[in-house]
Amino acid sequence: MKLLINNGRIIDPASGLDQVGQVAIASGRIMAVGAVPADFSPQRTIDATGCIVAPGLVDLCARLREPGFEHEGMLASEMAAAVAGGVTSLVCPPDTDPVLDEPGLVEMLKFRAEKLHCARLFPLGALTRGLEGQVLTEMAELTEAGCIGFGQAERAVVDTQVLQRALQYAATYGYTVWLRPQDPYLGKGVAASGPLATRLGLSGVPVAAETIALHTLFALMRSTGARVHVCRVSSAAGVELIRQAKAEGLALTCDVSINSLHLTDHDIGYFDSRARVQPPLRQQRDRDALVAALADGTIDALVSDHAPVEGDAKALPFAEAEPGGSGLELLLSLTLKWGEAQGFTLAQTLSVVTDRPARILAASVGTAVMGLGQLTVGGVADVCVFDPQAPWSVTPEALRSQGKHTPFAFDISGMSMTGRVRATVAGGQLAYQDAA
Repeated sequence: MKLLINNGRIIDPASGLDQVGQVAIASGRIMAVGAVPADFSPQRTIDATGCIVAPGLVDLCARLREPGFEHEGMLASEMAAAVAGGVTSLVCPPDTDPVLDEPGLVEMLKFRAEKLHCARLFPLGALTRGLEGQVLTEMAELTEAGCIGFGQAERAVVDTQVLQRALQYAATYGYTVWLRPQDPYLGKGVAASGPLATRLGLSGVPVAAETIALHTLFALMRSTGARVHVCRVSSAAGVELIRQAKAEGLALTCDVSINSLHLTDHDIGYFDSRARVQPPLRQQRDRDALVAALADGTIDALVSDHAPVEGDAKALPFAEAEPGGSGLELLLSLTLKWGEAQGFTLAQTLSVVTDRPARILAASVGTAVMGLGQLTVGGVADVCVFDPQAPWSVTPEALRSQGKHTPFAFDISGMSMTGRVRATVAGGQLAYQDAA
């Protein structure tokens, strides 16, 4: 299909482009940016007057709930939520049921995702069989099946020798290991340790749960030379350790979730189970450190940490409720909110969800997908058209995700957001268009 996006303000953080113009798309590729050839005859035209035309968003952490958890989310519903949020590329963790530790499962998941013609899916394979932390998976076979890296999702590798062997193997073959740093014993609580958790009588997760895991991980990285992506750092102390490790020269990247970037433990309120997330919401000083670290580049990318949860699993006492919340459709708006508070330009703001995570993906895959996270002539046509001033409220009715719960829906009216996606082009196809 030939598409023409007209009269929008084109912003490409990777190249620094910022101008009003046109984007021409044909055969799944971007044919022209700015001025379109006179002989280009589009089959469909999108009027982007008053809107921003940007690269499709790249989300490094989104659970799609298939296979195994279809009662919480279907592949079709969560992919539809992705493109409704302007997300055209996403990474899914391996904690499905069955776990993504067999090539056939990975191939099936990728095949089903491609048939939907929505966002591009980059699955992570399980680092250990069944995520049990004992036996390494066949990483070479999983890579051939389409895995871009290996992780444990929320399950830590308790045996340090197993983790060392995993990093040695990954380093030998150039694989990237994606890990969320959390000590399995200190991390058993349901809220961040602190005065609020104590007052509410909730079991706490101390900052040491993150820093101990980071110290161990960095020591093993030094001895193995492995490349690691740290997922969803949550504390000021963790940020400082990552800053030091990067200065030391370790092959390290990291991300932060929209939950930790914008919320604190006080948002738990009176045991609001919607604020039960992993990692747990920490104190104001931690949030401030995360905000600053994303701004200065210590933290490389912002992720939605999308984890749809069914209503019955949230309608429980806080400590018993299932952690998680929908975030794919909130990523753009919350990125804009962060950038505005920092006084950043739109290009600087969008970089944390476009070209910066795309570079992490390229390093993990081992080769860049041409045009991923940027608007490049000849590159893949992944484009997000959004109105940066359009308001909307985070209500269950507004979310296309099967999971209707999010920590950003504090009351019946929903939290007010700014920035609404008007159209999403994924792989050259119009995957979403706002009816408004």
